[in-house]
Amino acid sequence: MSENTTLSGAYTARERVTVPAKSLSFLEGVAMIVGTNIGAGVLSIAYASSKAGFFPLLFWLALVGGLTTITMLYVAEATLRTRKHLQLSGLSERYVGKPGAWLMFLSVCVNSVGALTAYMTGSGKLLQSLLGISPALGSLLFFIPAAGVLWLGLKAIGRGEKFISVGMVVMISVLVVATLLKETTQMRYLLDGDWRYMVPVFNVVAFCFAAQYIVPEMARGFADKPEQLPRAIMTGMGITFTLLALVPLSVIVLNGLDEITDVATISWGRALGEWAFFSANIFALCAMLTSYWGLGGSFLTNIFDKFRLGEDTQMGRRFLVLLIVAIPPFILAYSGMVSFVNALYFAGAFSGVILSIMPILILKGARQNGDITPTWQCRSPITHPAIQALIVLLYLASAVYAVASALGYLPAGW
Repeated sequence: MSENTTLSGAYTARERVTVPAKSLSFLEGVAMIVGTNIGAGVLSIAYASSKAGFFPLLFWLALVGGLTTITMLYVAEATLRTRKHLQLSGLSERYVGKPGAWLMFLSVCVNSVGALTAYMTGSGKLLQSLLGISPALGSLLFFIPAAGVLWLGLKAIGRGEKFISVGMVVMISVLVVATLLKETTQMRYLLDGDWRYMVPVFNVVAFCFAAQYIVPEMARGFADKPEQLPRAIMTGMGITFTLLALVPLSVIVLNGLDEITDVATISWGRALGEWAFFSANIFALCAMLTSYWGLGGSFLTNIFDKFRLGEDTQMGRRFLVLLIVAIPPFILAYSGMVSFVNALYFAGAFSGVILSIMPILILKGARQNGDITPTWQCRSPITHPAIQALIVLLYLASAVYAVASALGYLPAGW
């Protein structure tokens, strides 16, 4: 490595320390990845695979998780090559142009609104099952801490993600062990299903790995130690894959494919007993809360970035943008227009296409016109044209299938 490159990387670290109060620790960065990914998706993928079965789901988890990590690393390198802190829409405008910026911003909007709508719906169902209250009141009770931490900003999100993500890992571990030890558990259920229904599962799995959107936000938190950004991404995605595989595995071996509810922890907890019912659904609420913070925070800062509203610490503007982020999903959740799983399915289909193409173009533009040569860069195997072609073709084919199945030309997956 040349001396100039090394000096440039050191300069990058000094140059970027502009908001030390928002600095993230490595654990907080990993927790942001895990917390954002482990949201509504982990609750829905068991149900989404109820026709295909576990092994087609596992195949997609491995493939999509690997390809998503690659595109996240593309975005990470682009942020490290850019002196100014920009969100995905800002990076797209800088390195791809205004049409690309609008496409990326639209992708952020669709994915975020779809996700936050699913969280409103899912939280209402969970609190209804736990407390016996109406779903609308349950969603309102969930909304208060969800929007409250978004109001407080990046550091509060990082700390909240860290503590709750650790708690989620503990709860999942206990529930998985209890599942494997229960006498009615049947490992043979993992062999059930039909591979012909595997394609629709892809879009819900794609949604589960939704943390691409928060990479630029994480870059702000790692401004004083940029070399930790790619390590946090890879560590967080590895933990995500493990949890995303364990939850549906446990639900399926305990209940079989025919007894899975759309919010999987409801049927999972009931099968294990009262203590597990409460534990599983508290986990589910935590999962939706942490994912709400990650995607909602990214949506909020993308709005500031796209419309050049200045620093997102301006209280008046932050409050107005927070209303734009938080209120429409609550209304959509009780409009009757969209179901829990379908909200994730179509959000994953549309945003997946944009997120398969734009990081490739952003990285190419950043390598040609970036401000800085960082000490860390994506290695050549993951930037090979064959890998990039696979990413684009896979997501395009999935989007075509989603439209065709919605129009009734191809079978849905559940």
